[in-house]
Amino acid sequence: MKILTAAQMREIDRITIEEIGIPGPILMENAGLQVVAALRNEIGVVPGMKVVVVAGKGNNGGDGLVVARHLHNQGVDCRVLLAGAVQEVRGDAALNLQIALNTGVPVVEVHDEPGWKKARKILADAPVIVDALFGTGLSKPLEGLYKLIVEDINRSGAFVVSVDIPSGLSSDTFELIGPCVRADLTVTLGAPKVALIFPPAEEYVGELIVADISIPPFLFERPELCLELVEIESLVPYFQPRKRDTHKGTYGHLLVVAGSRGKTGAAAMAGRAALKMGAGLVTVATPASCLPIIARSMPELMTEPLAEIEAGSISEEALGRVEELLKGKDALLLGPGLSTHPSTAAFVVKLLKKISKFKIPLVIDADGLNIIASSPEILSALPERTVLTPHPGEFSRLTGLSAQEILRRRLEVVREFALKNRVCLVLKGYRTLIASPDGRVMVNPTGNPGMASGGTGDVLAGLLASEVMQVKDILQAAVNAVFIHGLSGDLAAEKVGEKCLTATDLIKFLPEAIRFVAGGVNDAR
Repeated sequence: MKILTAAQMREIDRITIEEIGIPGPILMENAGLQVVAALRNEIGVVPGMKVVVVAGKGNNGGDGLVVARHLHNQGVDCRVLLAGAVQEVRGDAALNLQIALNTGVPVVEVHDEPGWKKARKILADAPVIVDALFGTGLSKPLEGLYKLIVEDINRSGAFVVSVDIPSGLSSDTFELIGPCVRADLTVTLGAPKVALIFPPAEEYVGELIVADISIPPFLFERPELCLELVEIESLVPYFQPRKRDTHKGTYGHLLVVAGSRGKTGAAAMAGRAALKMGAGLVTVATPASCLPIIARSMPELMTEPLAEIEAGSISEEALGRVEELLKGKDALLLGPGLSTHPSTAAFVVKLLKKISKFKIPLVIDADGLNIIASSPEILSALPERTVLTPHPGEFSRLTGLSAQEILRRRLEVVREFALKNRVCLVLKGYRTLIASPDGRVMVNPTGNPGMASGGTGDVLAGLLASEVMQVKDILQAAVNAVFIHGLSGDLAAEKVGEKCLTATDLIKFLPEAIRFVAGGVNDAR
């Protein structure tokens, strides 16, 4: 499902009206009907109930006037508070205002702040308010009358339903630009907007419904629309039963180069996660002194000892052995628990300079990323099917940008980085972003705050490395792994709670998450 800016949505509306030939009033009628359906089905609005529609003078207000008309016709006690004069309403909104007046919908004009202070008592008795004040075109903070209206809506105590976007939010940014309606439910039209998906703006959206208003679906497939919300339906084909005539070699042999003294858990969890995600074989290559701990973590894991330094991390001298181990492998995971000791860093840099000759997918995580940050020229040597998995702090070191700027500009910087360096980038966090080398950016909807604990990234690295062996499309493989990772966390949180959630819980609930995706909730229980 594409996530759009205001300009992108306007262009799709324009094409729908001018080139496809669907008149604007029909789109407005469809929008209003979808909101009415949500009012009836989601919150139980019935005849006799009081509802107030707060409408602006533009198309968002026109949508609200359609809502008011249909509610009125259904016997709902619905009034409209119009922020402006009747004669100021133009276009399709004016048409629907006239229809509303002709059908007996009570419309109260509010011209200024004193007028609002007299009219706002109408809000007091209404259990439901429909916010149709401003839509996606807003680009500056609300002031004066509009600011006062928003503040009173928020103080009303009513259940607030916003049409398309809570008034006061800008659809082009997830940052707050000024006062805005805090909705309990938002019915967005056609496609979700940027502000509806990411915090802090997302916190004002409430439950989100994406309403179909009969815009032709192919208009959302235009190549310049590169931001997309992952939907579970896109994953289903990749988690179906395996063919009968397969064997462990069919699903790949993964080499995990990871671990150091005190960080054996990272290597073990990555290997275990990879096996649980369906890898045929997993070999963990680790410092010799760390091997017994990792080997005991899961009997199905194969292990290889590597030369180490006194501190217990991989020595530069291990390079030759790792090159030998890479022969016949189908993917490499590099980084969990490695440490950044100078000898280990030298090993990583030399390995990455040679890795392209093996022509296998590569996943780099954790200390692997930190080592690259100190030798950024290595980025140009990475193979085509490479996945980098930084959290904002690691990405800050890779880019030189502050973590705060990365979070503020995340949609831009992940795309720019992936395009420039020809890699698949997974920026971890709430609403994890997956950017592909061709400029597409996917937004993951699964996961919860309980996953903000040590080791969850190591589990994700293992899932990613396993999936890139099984799915040729590197972006799809990353999407599959990130979605399943978050879903495992969500299922675990339901059972153990967010506060008690640990990384190994994700591995425990992985089979349930995979069954959920493959066959639906009934099969997952």
